[in-house]
Amino acid sequence: MDERGVSNQVIFGIILLIIGALFFIDTTNIYDTSGLLIYIPSLFILLGIWALYKNGLRNPAGPVVLLLIFGVIQLELLDLLPGLSFANLWPLILIIIGIGILLNKVGRPSREKVDKGEIDLIAILGGADSNITSDNLKGGDITAIMGGVNLDLRDSEVGSTPCEIDVFILFGGAEINVPEEWSVKMNVLPILGGASDERPRSKERKGGKESPDLIVSGFTAFGGVSVKD
Repeated sequence: MDERGVSNQVIFGIILLIIGALFFIDTTNIYDTSGLLIYIPSLFILLGIWALYKNGLRNPAGPVVLLLIFGVIQLELLDLLPGLSFANLWPLILIIIGIGILLNKVGRPSREKVDKGEIDLIAILGGADSNITSDNLKGGDITAIMGGVNLDLRDSEVGSTPCEIDVFILFGGAEINVPEEWSVKMNVLPILGGASDERPRSKERKGGKESPDLIVSGFTAFGGVSVKD
């Protein structure tokens, strides 16, 4: 096991396996699992708690959104919200998304502002493209809600510390282009989505570095983030 322990992807895979098994057993009439199926949202609540613990309460937006959304769903399925239903609870989704975006900024260390070295991209029901040139790239934020972001960092260099980009993606996507020699660490929690470094593994990366050049962290649901060269 590496220093990160069990990955979020492994936990999510186990959850999907459990859900699939419960539905399979029920639909094939092997056993009536309907009494267990109503607790499926609790599995995603546990995933959110695990993600908060694993990240040491850093980048809390995604896990908190997960906890709130599936917490409300679980309470409704258990009839613990008398007089309420999904039909009149949907505005809570907007509130929860807003809370998640705001939490992206809470408790995060401030970055020294440098010319063209700070990333702050948002795409809502549309697209955002940016080509950043900097010899001391610090990092920043990418937010995509029903939209797409394309970020080109191939003409940039990092300083003494890694460039850190935090993503919040919901029904959208982000593509980050980096120099082919960069070392990249993906630390994104994907829910029904993906997060990957899609560069060919055969290309030589920088060796002997104690830290990566780029760290991509955050949360994506029903969408994805990819790193390319």
